[in-house]
Amino acid sequence: MTQNATSAAPACVFCAIVARQAEASLVYEDETVIAFMSLHPVTPGHLLVVPRKHAVGLEDLDTATGAHVWSVGHDMSRALRRSDLPCEGINIFLCDGEVAFQTVFHFHLHVIPRYPDDGWTIVPDEVEVERSLLDNHAQTLKAAIAQSD
Repeated sequence: MTQNATSAAPACVFCAIVARQAEASLVYEDETVIAFMSLHPVTPGHLLVVPRKHAVGLEDLDTATGAHVWSVGHDMSRALRRSDLPCEGINIFLCDGEVAFQTVFHFHLHVIPRYPDDGWTIVPDEVEVERSLLDNHAQTLKAAIAQSD
């Protein structure tokens, strides 16, 4: 696939990997996505599933490609479980936007194998919210869904 066909963004490291202009430890590829080992893994076996076509975040990703990314993420999770890496769990992690910890602005899905005492944590401050506020948020989202139909 040519760089033009992938709608590559200038200076995007993932577009460079897709175009074979940057190195990556490739695990899987097809006409829509590639999967490769994370250069900065939080646990051994941490990999990324990346669409070939440049999309910054979820809003920029077409539905079919998005579904395929998740499907390949599922396949990669299965492969991790069946591999010789002794993982006992999997986190599927998506960062969409800078405030959501996205650092490479080309959509990508993290598939993170988990091991006992691996040291990586996600510990949110959980606060119970009043039902009326939850109902209000639900109505706001329903309105947004209706606008996109």
